[in-house]
Amino acid sequence: MTAMPFQPTSHPAALPTSRPGRRARRAGVSLGCALLLAWLQVAHAQTGPIEPLDAFPSDKLEISDGKKVKHVLQVWLADSPQRQAQGLMFVRSLPPERGMLFVHDEPTPISMWMKNTYIPLDMVFIDGRGRIQQIVEQTTPHSLAIIRSKEPALAVLEIGGGEAHRLGLHAGQRVQHPALVVPRQ
Repeated sequence: MTAMPFQPTSHPAALPTSRPGRRARRAGVSLGCALLLAWLQVAHAQTGPIEPLDAFPSDKLEISDGKKVKHVLQVWLADSPQRQAQGLMFVRSLPPERGMLFVHDEPTPISMWMKNTYIPLDMVFIDGRGRIQQIVEQTTPHSLAIIRSKEPALAVLEIGGGEAHRLGLHAGQRVQHPALVVPRQ
């Protein structure tokens, strides 16, 4: 985005001739208060004690093409709302073939962000059949931009930025983990 320099105008018609009405001021104050309250709720959701990753449950996750297992990753399981809110925040490095799995009770639209996340991540969205549905690569650390699943997803696997490309992950591959309860096919 390019910023335009401010150029004052001398044309009298361009100058405001009246103040905003009382109703407009109240609406502005109400909107400002609502935005402040929403910001405080979001900020509060990201604070509190940080649990060490070694306290999270950890297990192997397999990614396969057909019946052949291609990759085995070691993942932490974000198995509670507090652990899901924490995710990989404040982590300074992530070894290859290591990640975190966020599983929901049923497929749902999933939205995440990178606030307080110091490293780029690849987000692998997994559908209700246990297959990779979408991959968002190299997310931006500390960004407040919302990263969304294109379709309802059952889970998200977060791995180090560039790891999905390095491993050759792609849509359609099967993901298996004890927390992913999907129908057999």
